[in-house]
Amino acid sequence: MQAAHSDIASPTQAKFSLDAVNFENRVAVVDEFLPGPAFDDLLAEVEKLAGAVRSYVPTHKKGGTFSYSTIRELAPAIADFYHSDDLREFISRTVGVGVKCTPQHDQSSLSVLVYDRPGDHIAWHYDHNFYRGRHFTVLLPVVNVGSCAGGLSHAQLVVKAGETDRTIQAAANTLVVFEGAKVLHKVTPVQADERRIVVSMTFCQDPRTTTLRGAARRIKDTAFFGMRALWM
Repeated sequence: MQAAHSDIASPTQAKFSLDAVNFENRVAVVDEFLPGPAFDDLLAEVEKLAGAVRSYVPTHKKGGTFSYSTIRELAPAIADFYHSDDLREFISRTVGVGVKCTPQHDQSSLSVLVYDRPGDHIAWHYDHNFYRGRHFTVLLPVVNVGSCAGGLSHAQLVVKAGETDRTIQAAANTLVVFEGAKVLHKVTPVQADERRIVVSMTFCQDPRTTTLRGAARRIKDTAFFGMRALWM
């Protein structure tokens, strides 16, 4: 198990050890982000998780989520990956500012999103920034299978890139970095017998916040993790 932690946190040939990628319109996409063995280790950690918290907000979202606290308890190597210096430095180079992980008590700092029932989706939205400075969302699909083109699911990330909509049909191991607090985005619904599982991570320039923003963050988390998030 210890080897798995090390392989995920610091894969020796990971692309994020290379130069930053294009961040045009506040969005970057990197295919085949992790080398095969490191990605397999990450997928194995995700597969340890069971019993996602299901949430349904009419007209807005439907799907399953594993919170940061659950991941730390049941699949800690995912948290190691999120906190790895290599990943953070790659994100910093890509977005052009130094970033840090958002706090552990923020249950959306690190989560695993599950779209596996017909109609699972999330409508157009911005990711709330509860911290100082800029705030970024990083997605890494680990499973994406279905009846859409290329054997992928119909759950596609759509972002407003300038005046147009950009559809990102990300296969497993495709890293997507975007400034979610500034870029309007959604995920289209999965269909029957499709499955999309995504490791979702957030980074910010300054993880300090205010009492009011902290209270708003806890209320927001209830939409994903239930009322218990009010006390996290």
